Order: sequence, then structure tokens, then C-alpha cells
Amino acid sequence: MKLDDLLSNVGEWLRGTGANSNIVMSSRIRLARNLPDIAFPHWAKKEQELMVIKKAKQAIEATPLLRDSLFIDLADLETVDKQFLVERHLMSREHAMRSNSKAVCITPNEVISIMVNEEDHLRIQVMKSGFDLDDVWKITNCLDDDISKVVPFAFSKNWGYLTACPTNTGTGMRGSVMLHLPALVMTRQINRVLEAIAKLSFTTRGLYGEGTQATGNFFQISNQVSLGHTEEEIIGNIKGVIKQIIEQEENARQNLLSHHRNMLEDRIWRSYGILKNSRIITSQETVELLSMVRLGLDLQIIKDIQIFLINELFILTQPAHLQKIEGKRLTPQERDTKRADLLREKLNKEKKSK
Repeated sequence: MKLDDLLSNVGEWLRGTGANSNIVMSSRIRLARNLPDIAFPHWAKKEQELMVIKKAKQAIEATPLLRDSLFIDLADLETVDKQFLVERHLMSREHAMRSNSKAVCITPNEVISIMVNEEDHLRIQVMKSGFDLDDVWKITNCLDDDISKVVPFAFSKNWGYLTACPTNTGTGMRGSVMLHLPALVMTRQINRVLEAIAKLSFTTRGLYGEGTQATGNFFQISNQVSLGHTEEEIIGNIKGVIKQIIEQEENARQNLLSHHRNMLEDRIWRSYGILKNSRIITSQETVELLSMVRLGLDLQIIKDIQIFLINELFILTQPAHLQKIEGKRLTPQERDTKRADLLREKLNKEKKSK
């Protein structure tokens, strides 16, 4: 498996399958783990970071779930390749920016990725399509057990797993769900919803995690606190909150259909028309318009394209993906043109095949 092989595949989390996939884009769990007697990455010396990479690679090679995975030293990657992995949600922006003595492991289906020497020595991530945190946790738990058989983790009887950030101490778990909430945004209820979950110690981020704003009506909701809670309690709390948000989004969609159908259909079909006919289009505008088309598909207002294609276009139209497809660096203006070309090709081809 090579990095470029990912370009011809679409990650499992983009398939548009699983429970409540019309609203829940993906379910993800990350575990923060550190090796004992080695300074956390921000304070570690280079030889310590290299030792972590060596031990991580040994553990990955011995773990059945990581068979056939790709192990990449970030120092060997071009900037575009790093951004490519960020766009696919396989590593964080922070990991890409500070790439010396760091690595990432990726499975072929992109369900599992492990960042080495990010904020913690290991950031173990499992992500799947739809609303299924229980299954994601089963995979994560098995993976955690297998890796710990090869490399021990820093653990305190009083505090749990020791992490670089105090909010992750305890289970070291961060569970998150990516939600598509266009109706709550359109009906101006989203701020009330986000304020309510913030009081319950949940945090909201954008499409690309920490430090990003919500674009395309996508909101990533995750627990803020790990200490003092078991993994099952954290997952149960997240599920309870997400179920309420799903219900409110569904109610908002029905309200738009019942009372503002003409306005709703107009926005959806205008968005579809622009995507199919534009000659120059920015990444920001593309995501916003694709969001409306995705809503149109969910509500069966648009019926002649597949949700899988729309999910795929969210990723393929990102800057690094466009440059990987073209096989060369592109200026922002060139990307806007190539993005429009790609959208017209994919959307018009899909309709002709029906």
C-alpha cells in the first residue's frame, strides 16, 4: 500500500451508511496514550521521539488489526501530502504543521489511523460512517489492548492514563460525532442547541477539528472531560446528547418542508445548478452548496444522484486532493477552475448514467 493508493479509494466514514447516516456523517473515538519514562512530545528530546517511533512501529507490526497498514514518517512527506491526510481526517493539522520526528499509521480502509508524537506519544483513532459509537469503541478497545501488549502505557492508579493535556487524563478518550445540521442552521436554532450542549461539558468544532469553524453546516461534537468517567459512561453521555440533536434536526427539516417548502426547494436546486454549471468556484462555496444538495437528497427533493458521490465530493474538491489528482501544485486560482471542472464532470456523468 502506498499513500497515492488512498486517492482512488474513499474512506469508510464517507460511505453514507450506518445508523442515522442522513444526519450523522461519522462516529470517531480517539485515545491518547503515552509511553512511561519518556517526556511528552512537546518536551521530549529528538532521541526520545525517535525511540517512540521505533517502539510504535514494533507494536503496529505485531497488531493484527493493523496488518497491511501504511506507516509514514512525516519528514518524508511533501506539504501537499500532509494536507491530503488532514483533509481525509487521518491526522490533525497540528501534526502536519510540526512534522519533525513524527509519523502516522493508516489502515487501507482508513477506519484506523495512529498519530505518533502528536500532542501525546500515540493518538489512536477509529472512525466509521454513521452513528455507531459502540462498534467504534469495540474496535478501539481491541486495538488498545493489542498495542499495550507490546508497549506499556503510562498509567496511574489514582489518575488513570497520563496525558499531555490534563483534560484527557483518565480514560484518555475523546469520542466525537460529525453531524450535518443544515435545518437547525436555516431555522436559526443552532446557537441555542450548541449553547445547551456546552453546559453539559461538550465541545463543538468544525469539519477539520480543533481550531476550525463550522462550514457546510457540519459540526463535530465531542466530550471535553475524560477524568472521573469510564469509557462506557463517556460513550453513553455522547449518545444521549447526539440522539437529542438528531431529533431536533429532523423536526427542523419537517418544519421547513411543511411551512417553507418553496424556499427550501429553491435553495437546494439553485445549489445543484451552480455546482453543475460553474466554471470557477472556491472551496468554501463548494462545501456550502454540497451541504444543500446533501439535504435535498436526504429529503428526496433530488433523486438522481447518490449520497456517496456528494460525500466523496466534499473531500475530492479540497485543495490538496485537487493537486494530487492533477499531479502538480496549483495556484488558488487554478484550483478554483479545476474544482469547477471536477464538479461538472462528476455531477453530469452521474445524471447521464441514470
